[in-house]
Amino acid sequence: MAQYHVTIDSELLQQLFLSDAKDAGMARLLQSVLNQVLEAQATEQLRAEPYERTEERLGYRNGTYPYNLTTRVGTITLRVPRLRNGKFSTELFSRYQRSEQAFILALMEMVVNGVSTRKVTEITEELCGTRISKSLVSELCKRLDPMLTAWNNRPLDEQEYPFVIVDAIVIRIREDNRVRHRSVLIAVGIGETGQREVLGIRIGDSESEDNWSDFFAWLKERGLSGVDLVVSDQHGGLVKAIRKHFQGASWQRCQTHFMRNILDVTPSSCRDEVKARKRAILDSPDMETARSLLAKTIDAFEKKGPRAMKIPETGFEDALAVLALPEKYRKQLRTTNGLERLNEEIRRRERVIRIFPNRESALRLIGAVLLEIDNKWAEGRRYLDMTDYLEWRKQQAHNVTAIRQVS
Repeated sequence: MAQYHVTIDSELLQQLFLSDAKDAGMARLLQSVLNQVLEAQATEQLRAEPYERTEERLGYRNGTYPYNLTTRVGTITLRVPRLRNGKFSTELFSRYQRSEQAFILALMEMVVNGVSTRKVTEITEELCGTRISKSLVSELCKRLDPMLTAWNNRPLDEQEYPFVIVDAIVIRIREDNRVRHRSVLIAVGIGETGQREVLGIRIGDSESEDNWSDFFAWLKERGLSGVDLVVSDQHGGLVKAIRKHFQGASWQRCQTHFMRNILDVTPSSCRDEVKARKRAILDSPDMETARSLLAKTIDAFEKKGPRAMKIPETGFEDALAVLALPEKYRKQLRTTNGLERLNEEIRRRERVIRIFPNRESALRLIGAVLLEIDNKWAEGRRYLDMTDYLEWRKQQAHNVTAIRQVS
């Protein structure tokens, strides 16, 4: 990767700390840095600084031309170098984040399908600098779709994924001249290396058992294996599909949803006390302690809130499945909260689109958002140190073998 020497004006730096001019200061800073990068790239291509005479020089500068680039901090004006004996080339303008490219494409597809507002048309034309046409949309899709398809269908057989977290969000898609609700199925895995990965996404007609089964079968066809714990909410079709495709694995019912289900039917007069007691149960160090606290809670509130007490009775074992794991892994694996944050990133863009023009557009935008998050995870530190878990799993397997030999 090329490295560039960039200087920052003290006045420009000072503006970044003014409370009423942060966005303007950031825009000016970005404009200054990118213009210096463009000049450095011109020097690289010509192999000579401005006015420098060397035998290696490959051409000459011929001034600059302005180029408006729309960014997250506003529109900035760049000075793009002109070269006399050739065309200056830079990837700078194509370096929109993939999610932003997909977002723009979704807006453009709304335009060409005649379902957008005038404001959306104006935004897309301003972003793209040209009139919107089906051929332009098609050309841009060709650049983005193969990369997203390859990522979403990549093999998963390089390692095992002991922990898998799954969830779905509902979006609206225009199909057959009608707006229909569709479910986006998402799976995140934590492999033996301890890194999180977005394993895959699919758009299904609903969250039925069949759709989830197809999703899990697709993940397994790509090589998903070694699953020891699956974390999800208690959607009926999802739970049945988990038990069908991951036999032998434990199912961890999301404790956040579990607590919410209980409090929703708890009388307001005792809600705070029930919440505190349930929190203590979920934070128990072992199953024996949890069972003891559960029994006391049911005895204390069975008459005041009979409906609320039925939920922990029936869902207790599933909500505390993580207690079978070493303690250091329980906090991160007892809820779907990490995946919920991914859903929030999707919602932030989906709220602008409101209704996707087709499934391809939805998959493109959501896939691009998740691909960027997946890349950040890969470049960041490990989510979990799996050393203790792998040793614990080995000991568990040894114990099972010893019991079978004795029997």
